[in-house]
Amino acid sequence: MPIPSCIKRIGPALWEMPPTYKPGMRVPARFYGSEKIIQEMEPQVFDQAANVAFLPGILKYSLCMPDGHWGYGFPIGGVAAMNLDRGVISPGGIGYDINCGVRLIRTNLTYEEVAPRIKDLVDSLFYKIPVGPGRSGSVRLKKDEFRKFVEQGSKWCLNNGFASQEDLDRTEEGGCFEGADSSKVSERAIQRGVKQAGTLGSGNHYCEVVVSRPEDIFDQRLAQKFGFGNPNQIGILFHCGSRGFGHQVCDDYIRVMLRASQKYGISLPDRQLCCAPFRSPEGQEYFAAMKCAVNFAFANRQIIFHHIKEVFSDFFGRSPEDLGMRVVYDVCHNNAKIEKHNVDGLEKEVLVHRKGATRAFGPGMEGIPEIYKDTGQPVLLGGSMQTGSYVLAGLGTADASFYSTAHGSGRTMSRHAAKKLVRGSMLQREMEHQGIYVRSCSLAGLAEEAGIAYKDIDEVAESAELAGLSKRVLKLLPIGNIKG
Repeated sequence: MPIPSCIKRIGPALWEMPPTYKPGMRVPARFYGSEKIIQEMEPQVFDQAANVAFLPGILKYSLCMPDGHWGYGFPIGGVAAMNLDRGVISPGGIGYDINCGVRLIRTNLTYEEVAPRIKDLVDSLFYKIPVGPGRSGSVRLKKDEFRKFVEQGSKWCLNNGFASQEDLDRTEEGGCFEGADSSKVSERAIQRGVKQAGTLGSGNHYCEVVVSRPEDIFDQRLAQKFGFGNPNQIGILFHCGSRGFGHQVCDDYIRVMLRASQKYGISLPDRQLCCAPFRSPEGQEYFAAMKCAVNFAFANRQIIFHHIKEVFSDFFGRSPEDLGMRVVYDVCHNNAKIEKHNVDGLEKEVLVHRKGATRAFGPGMEGIPEIYKDTGQPVLLGGSMQTGSYVLAGLGTADASFYSTAHGSGRTMSRHAAKKLVRGSMLQREMEHQGIYVRSCSLAGLAEEAGIAYKDIDEVAESAELAGLSKRVLKLLPIGNIKG
């Protein structure tokens, strides 16, 4: 559809909406993407990005990444940085699946070794890793231990035999947001989360066996540095978050924030943007509870990785070390975090909301593993089950986005609309014909995630590079997939 006339192109892949678009906008709204990407954005995305610009204390711009689509309050793909003293924190800027994220594992295996046995391998993963709504995990925790689990994140996994120090070193923030306080989490959230450690979940969550083909490597040096230097190399990419625990934390605090918005006299164009001043008691309590959900997700992905190593070791009769299995990186894309950024020439601590957006720190920046200091942070851009995913690298040119980039393809239609167009059984056969063996506990859930429900991942990745947000390193194609 036509791009709204008020939005002007100001760069190769950058568009700006002036604050005059809606009376009350404090800053412009900016959108990243090619002309095709911007044309495909739903009208609600432009409206939501404008609404985010109303929030007190917002700095510079309301931002929307190339995979932007309609969400709760913020668009998915939305980024907003707040002044710590005058700004707010909003659950709508983080989302229900707090710290939904992606982890990439590299191996020494090749396509030629794995492809003939892919069905048996995927079946083994499907039986080992709990998938689908309501499934319990293999790690059962009592409530007191669960509180440690959500306060310590991947550090709990390290102390309990589910992680190595290298795993933590290659996870964003070392797999733990400090300052998590389980006393700020409801009993209902604890009840929902206590049985879900090590579970994949449903929706757009998946675990894929992927291959890196020589023709899909954009930067050989960076690919080698990230552990993918061999032809037709096999990896594992999986995507999941904080499950019912994070959902309940969000749900609980939306009710708190609806009251807080009125209490502090915050006028909003959309009640889904309900918020509280960051320094207020409500703001700090939500921040501490959100960190618990962030840590749950980090630990959840770490336990899943532990199970993946068990499956591969048993299946191929070799240790994970002999198979060359190691974490490339683990990134999250639904959180709020205090970071140092340059604002109008001064380095300041700000609160960055990223919802369906990934941190993308450039070379030399603090907060990324030493091994990636000269490359920039690995960025994992998860695609649909049919189209593949990208590995990118953070760039030093992304300061205007607070070093943020896209997190995936971005939906073009709702799950309900996808199910109307696609039959899960037919999609399963089509994928197998394409060379992708998939196991799912729900054919309806499979239909929701059909490739046609998502934007062109190649266009999104290219837009991110054209905008100077992140650099394409390699593309990974799926050959096997499990999902809920």
